[in-house]
Amino acid sequence: MSATGSTSVSTLLEALPYIREFHGRTVVIKYGGAAMEDPALREEFARDVVLLKYVGLNPIVVHGGGPEITDYMRRLKLPVEFVGGLRVSDESTVEVAKMVLVGKVNKEIVMRLSRHGQPAVGLCGDDGSLFRVARRAAPGGEDIGFVGRIERVNAGVIEHVASDYIPVIASVGADREGRSYNVNADEAAGAVAGALGAYKLVFLTDVAGWLRDPSDPASLIGQASTEQVREALDALEGGMRPKLEACVRAIGDGVSAAHILDGRLPHSLLLELFTDAGIGTKIEAAP
Repeated sequence: MSATGSTSVSTLLEALPYIREFHGRTVVIKYGGAAMEDPALREEFARDVVLLKYVGLNPIVVHGGGPEITDYMRRLKLPVEFVGGLRVSDESTVEVAKMVLVGKVNKEIVMRLSRHGQPAVGLCGDDGSLFRVARRAAPGGEDIGFVGRIERVNAGVIEHVASDYIPVIASVGADREGRSYNVNADEAAGAVAGALGAYKLVFLTDVAGWLRDPSDPASLIGQASTEQVREALDALEGGMRPKLEACVRAIGDGVSAAHILDGRLPHSLLLELFTDAGIGTKIEAAP
């Protein structure tokens, strides 16, 4: 047997116990960052998710689309502003977000998954009253407009779709009065994972994981407890904060572990789930 063939067999044997462990389990994947923007990575991601379905896992994809929303807002000469990692959203911003996320990004993901061998169904928070949201403020208390915090997830809608298809969920929702809100996709993924009692919650992002020093890639925190995350939250700014908040919420709702991975690395999802080494940051409940 060639060295390459031997390596391939070793990789398969290494993956086998993980495939056995995860068989029939739900994995919620927050899809974003470079993995959504780079054409080659988009195809790799679709293949990876389809593989998860083929080997018996139950993948649920929750996505944002921040860069595309920003691009369309700038084309329309609308102001772009973020506070505490959250997009300040007036009614026009929410309208653009819904058009981009639901009408464009969601359908592109659905088509790629279907093209690689598994039928997928696109959903957003409005479908089947999937998300009920309430207006929220930024971490510092600032008014950021029509940005919603998810109060309830109608898990039955997702479970019904997931029995035959891969659900692909866009992060928008509405309140009791039917007003539309932009919802942070990290928060949406955490809320979905918690409502479903998912086994794993995985975030694909543009950094190696949670870094002690955001400017130093070598400062990766490989593993942390929810208690350690809570202690660090007040000092955090930018996009990592909502990810870590979502990890804590999901684990509090019964998810066994959350992972923050570098989506710029091809097959990072499979490397984390199916190899001994793993990558990125793993967060679990405090012992």
